[in-house]
Amino acid sequence: MTPQEVQELVADVQRRHGESDSIEVKAARGGTPKRLYESLSAFANRPGGGVVLFGLDESGDFAVSGVGNTQRLQEEITHLASSEMEPPLRPNFAVDEIGGQTVIAVEIDELSAIHKPCFYKPAGLPKGAYLRVGNTNRHMTDYEVFGYLSGRGQPTHDEELVADATLDDLDRTLVDGYLDRLRRTRPRTGYLDAPIEDALIRLHVCRRDGTACRPTLAGLLMFGKFPQEFFPQLMITFVQYYGTTEEEKTPRGERFLDNQRFEGPIPEMITRAEDYVMAAMRKASLIEGVFRRDVPEYPREAFREALANAAAHRDYSSYVRGSYIRVRMFADRLEVQSPGGLHGSVTVDNLEDEHSTRNARLMRMMEDMHVVENRGSGIKSMLQALRDANLEPPKFDDRRASFLVTFRNHTLLNPPALAWLNQFADRPLNDRQRLALVYLRQHGQITNPDYRRLNRVDPLVAGRELRSLVESALVEQEGTRRWTSYRLQVSPDVPSQIELSTEEKEILDWISEKKSITNKECRQLLGVGPTRAYYLLKRLCDAKRIKSTGAGKGRSYSLP
Repeated sequence: MTPQEVQELVADVQRRHGESDSIEVKAARGGTPKRLYESLSAFANRPGGGVVLFGLDESGDFAVSGVGNTQRLQEEITHLASSEMEPPLRPNFAVDEIGGQTVIAVEIDELSAIHKPCFYKPAGLPKGAYLRVGNTNRHMTDYEVFGYLSGRGQPTHDEELVADATLDDLDRTLVDGYLDRLRRTRPRTGYLDAPIEDALIRLHVCRRDGTACRPTLAGLLMFGKFPQEFFPQLMITFVQYYGTTEEEKTPRGERFLDNQRFEGPIPEMITRAEDYVMAAMRKASLIEGVFRRDVPEYPREAFREALANAAAHRDYSSYVRGSYIRVRMFADRLEVQSPGGLHGSVTVDNLEDEHSTRNARLMRMMEDMHVVENRGSGIKSMLQALRDANLEPPKFDDRRASFLVTFRNHTLLNPPALAWLNQFADRPLNDRQRLALVYLRQHGQITNPDYRRLNRVDPLVAGRELRSLVESALVEQEGTRRWTSYRLQVSPDVPSQIELSTEEKEILDWISEKKSITNKECRQLLGVGPTRAYYLLKRLCDAKRIKSTGAGKGRSYSLP
């Protein structure tokens, strides 16, 4: 980290008047702060790592107060990181002077998945392990520690046999259908024609238990007559709320509009939940020729992919077999939440390209039965379906104890957003940058990974185009390097008046004299093509300077 980057981090903290999930502030005027191991552990376990800034006074609005003993502070942090943390850490130090006071930035790199969780050795696990949540550090739970440890290898919870179940608890029709499908796709696999018990054992649908043959968890979940007889909570629930929060009630005082649960083997459970939730969605009508097509709030393909992923990748360990997959529909969003965070080396930023399967046997069965797509294509299909529907990408949230996918039902390029965007029509922006501006207007912040997911570009293109937005004074940058984010620098409000171009003034003068104008008359008046005429008329409509009447070739425009 360079001195310039240290200054940028300090300025960022002072501008926002607070810490962030990647930056923590310590005074250190009177010596090395206590309990620094909490910060070291939390940042080493955090995706992207983090920075501890020494020499700022949090109680004094983050003014630079300086470090008391620079040399001693670095020595004590180095000793703590290398001798008392497990695994040992190698912090990077950057020292700079700001206003005559010394500031030290200590950069903690994220550990690889096979080395997490990092913890303070004297306290041990789980007491010595921490997570960064917002701008605070908190103890990991036993389950969160378990999640990291199990992520170092290949879990086998889906291969465990179900002690109380027998072959009679499997649906023979489903089993026969599975075997028939495999015989067609794997014609040279001889064991598929062996006695059924032997074939199912080779396929890990069953396992030997002494002389008995019992279903594995994966086999029971895929082909069981009623898996919830043995695991009541391995189901999908659906709750539809009236407003945008769980607390908001209907005019009749009800907390929710609908409450359902879906049980059975995984393929049936997913299909029933998918059909029911899709039917509960609001629909918009689209006229295509003489036919009408109902368009749901959320694309079916995207929602089904989220459901299938939740069933395939959730944690089936004994820790969370009492937890279920939750689908929640609010007025503005649809959520799918499953037990267990992301597995192995997969993170929120790389889940489109990185693949690590928690439930290898279950995933193979789901692939064979076409419940999920081929590995690696599902998330990309989800994103494409949302783009095709003019919806923004989903928000992925790894909470370690669970994984949450959130779909928003507003289209980014709606009329108010376009009216707001039109004020920057004179700026040299491409369509990707315009889309990012609308995203910023809605969410307040965007990162390089957000931009990449929104526009399907690589990191270099995203970085270049985001910097161009900064140079245009539309966006301001916060943080530096991998902690960089961007915020809107202009007002998100739709301007009440737009500055009229010469062409627009000519259109208004025509309407004032002739009472109305058509697209054809506009083209003749200005000597432009139909696309330019449409743009100018729409811009005036969006600004409420004119209104449209009629449709198609009969549409005309007049003063409101």
